[in-house]
Amino acid sequence: MKRGLQKFPPVDLGSRTILVTGGAGFLGSAVVRDLQRNGCDLVRVPRSEQFDLTKEDAVSQVFDEFRPEVVIHLAAVVGGIGANRENPGRFFYDNLMMGALLMEHARRRGVEKFVAIGTVCCYPKHTPVPFKEDELWNGYPEETNAPYGLAKKMLLVQSQAYRQQYGFRSIFLLPVNLYGPGDNFDPASSHVIPALIKKCVDALEQGADEITVWGSGKATREFLYVDDAAQAIVLATERYDKPDPVNVGAGFEISIRELVELIADLVGYHGRITWDASKPDGQPRRSLDTSRAEKEFGFRARTAFAEGLARTVRWYMERRSTVGLAAR
Repeated sequence: MKRGLQKFPPVDLGSRTILVTGGAGFLGSAVVRDLQRNGCDLVRVPRSEQFDLTKEDAVSQVFDEFRPEVVIHLAAVVGGIGANRENPGRFFYDNLMMGALLMEHARRRGVEKFVAIGTVCCYPKHTPVPFKEDELWNGYPEETNAPYGLAKKMLLVQSQAYRQQYGFRSIFLLPVNLYGPGDNFDPASSHVIPALIKKCVDALEQGADEITVWGSGKATREFLYVDDAAQAIVLATERYDKPDPVNVGAGFEISIRELVELIADLVGYHGRITWDASKPDGQPRRSLDTSRAEKEFGFRARTAFAEGLARTVRWYMERRSTVGLAAR
């Protein structure tokens, strides 16, 4: 049997030292919590202030200091359409270098398993809906986030090449857009849901009778609650061990127009919504076929979108209120 086709037993995560890059971030924090709930006491989180993972010396130092047996690579430079348009070079280079260096050093150090996290932005711009993993190479990604998507896609190439040549246990997951409490609400770098929540809350507080939203509102997206995504990653880390990429999503799509109306209603904003069609929509449609994740490691999203979105809006509004009172 070729090394790349070797079958391995599930990983007993409770007895392993697990390195979670990006473990202090939005998704990373949820993954760390899920690991700890499942009895993993040896979870290690390198902090970006101490380790620049785009530099080989820093990556080597991480492995020297933490000596991981399992690596879950979540660290990434990310943002919405605007941030991708303004930083294509940085988004490509930083994400490419982090992934390539971490996986190479993990291989050299004899790490038992490496979990690489891709992105729905890896898919071609005009992928048939729902996106199936077999469509991943049938075209170029949507232009506004192609540098980011291609940099993350190289993790799949590296993962499969290392499994084939070295028998290295690396897997590649493709999560859809995430959302939930604790998301990034900085308008310079946030994704669509936190950006829209902040826009509606700001308009409500300022008494504005109109908000302007990028694009036509016709584009569709799929969203996965962050705690569900964390559960999927932990399940895959433990149970999945094949070279094929796996979609991680909730299996539905909603138009941006419907999304804005839903958020405005949850916030209590009843002003006019104006669409700026001079700004890009991004990828026309996004929705994943999630059958492989359910078949291979038993994952199915549990959080209904309306429920998760309400929790996210409530979390932000409560936090916003507390910050406002503190400022006074």
